[in-house]
Amino acid sequence: MIRTPELARLAVALFATVALASGTSLRAEEDKSDGKWHFSITPYLWLPDVSGSVTYNNAGGSGANINAQVDPNSYLQSLDFAAMFTAEARKDNWLVFTDYIYLHMGGDESAVKSVTGPGGILSVPVNVAGSTDLVANVWTLAGGYTVLRKPDVSVDLFAGTRLLDLKTSLGWNFTGPAGGLLAAGSVSQTFNKWDGIVGVKGRILLGSSRWSVPYYLDLGTGSSSLTWQGMLGVAYSFPWGGVTLAYRNLYYDEKDDKLLQNLRFTGPALGATFRF
Repeated sequence: MIRTPELARLAVALFATVALASGTSLRAEEDKSDGKWHFSITPYLWLPDVSGSVTYNNAGGSGANINAQVDPNSYLQSLDFAAMFTAEARKDNWLVFTDYIYLHMGGDESAVKSVTGPGGILSVPVNVAGSTDLVANVWTLAGGYTVLRKPDVSVDLFAGTRLLDLKTSLGWNFTGPAGGLLAAGSVSQTFNKWDGIVGVKGRILLGSSRWSVPYYLDLGTGSSSLTWQGMLGVAYSFPWGGVTLAYRNLYYDEKDDKLLQNLRFTGPALGATFRF
């Protein structure tokens, strides 16, 4: 498995290699209202904290529900593999874009927060050898229209859909039984949630420099009670594209879902955009 330090080094090497290889072939930024197609792709590295609550029904065949929480403090040590990119196509004021995130993380720290049985919340003993595993696929696809384009600011409105494909597993090894729950065991669950989203994105140029502030916000619902994603960053442009450092948050609220109650990914992201 690829651990976090190795992943970071690979990402830096990838950005540097592609930039050197593409520097002579990628054109400088063009007028996007010239009636031609314009494309861009942005591989990026996002290292978010992952927090949330997942309830495992009838764990261990006991009729009990286990509530578990991914510990954001151990996320970086638990990351096994990640792959992320954004791609966009534009013609005049019309655009279509997609964003894909894959995360695989696992850990050996206790994740059990509470156990609920037929009689209510149970007092659980110490979880001496807990383990968690999470595989997440998040895919966004949307189309939009540029409602404002000036030299110093741009505004795009868009609508689309987002998929959350989440697979989680939990293992436990208590020091003793709790209300009929087995002292040791494991359980797993899979979620597939489709939500419609609407949003706004664009960038603000900082004076006459190459620096700009990209922004993004969407809201959605469907399989989820509420989902939203926000990003704010700082970018520097080159003739071949640009580099962006941003802070990004993706949130799911599942108040009416007894299985996945809530989930949040939040943290810094670094990406390199290549235009062609």
